[in-house]
Amino acid sequence: MSGPSNTSDWPTFSFIGIPGLEAAHMWISIPFCLLYLVALGGNIVLLLLVRAEQSLHEPQFYFLAMLALTDLGLSLSTMPSVLAIFWFDIHDVGLDACLTQMFFIHTLSSVESGVLVAMAFDRLVAICAPLNYTRILTHQTVVCLSGAALIRGATLLAPLPFFLRTFPFCGANTLSHSYCYYPDMLNLACGDVTVSSIYGLVCVLCTFAVDAIFIVVSYVKILGTVMKLGIQDRNWKSLQTCACHFCTVLVFYLPLISLAVLHRYTQETSPLLYTTMSNVYLLMTPLLNPLVYSLKSRQIQAALSKRFGVQRVVAGE
Repeated sequence: MSGPSNTSDWPTFSFIGIPGLEAAHMWISIPFCLLYLVALGGNIVLLLLVRAEQSLHEPQFYFLAMLALTDLGLSLSTMPSVLAIFWFDIHDVGLDACLTQMFFIHTLSSVESGVLVAMAFDRLVAICAPLNYTRILTHQTVVCLSGAALIRGATLLAPLPFFLRTFPFCGANTLSHSYCYYPDMLNLACGDVTVSSIYGLVCVLCTFAVDAIFIVVSYVKILGTVMKLGIQDRNWKSLQTCACHFCTVLVFYLPLISLAVLHRYTQETSPLLYTTMSNVYLLMTPLLNPLVYSLKSRQIQAALSKRFGVQRVVAGE
């Protein structure tokens, strides 16, 4: 089915904000602004630390810098529409702007998932093959893994905006989130969306599902190696180096899975719960990742103490 014939026919979409709390949007904007500031500041600090500290010039921290850069992109992708709703009561967005935001949100989410896989591989090699760590995890390997995550996300998700452009949109075109989300926009399209829906499912399976399986397999292998070597202080210390990464995986995947389940049962879900979960999905990950590494990583704490005089919270990792 062909889409609109000229730009004047392109539809306008409306963000829903927080249902039932429209009168309190200005007050709600205060915690949202604080959360965005903490997320942006925390990830910028991580990037600066990894760049400035020689002790952090290791593969695991290069991947952490890539994760922080991705989180910055996610925060900056959603911040304009979220704050426009709460600050200026602007709920409408054009098709081009919506498609652009949607592409960056989905692509950066895919990149983040890929970086988490790279970090799991880093921990797998460090614990299961420590003697070969420096030979396997070279600078070239780090660049290749990071580049692969970026290329995979951009390549797989590039067709999504073009799919949506082929459909006319009917009705009020009210989105269920404070940002543009592919399944949400697809539900508003008129016509047969079977192919587009199947392709979206394929993207999910080729990114998040495959990545989750690899991460689980990596941790099973890590646990098996630690248990095989016996419960010793050195082995527990090696296992504890995975704590930050494991927390980051949970922070990323739990809201993602919850949002997917809620989206599947939209009709039976409270609009307030659905909107809250959608904001948690894209806001909490950039917010919590820097906090997790600042609280749990001995090297990050040492770098913070050196650069900013921040006292270390824990004695070790």
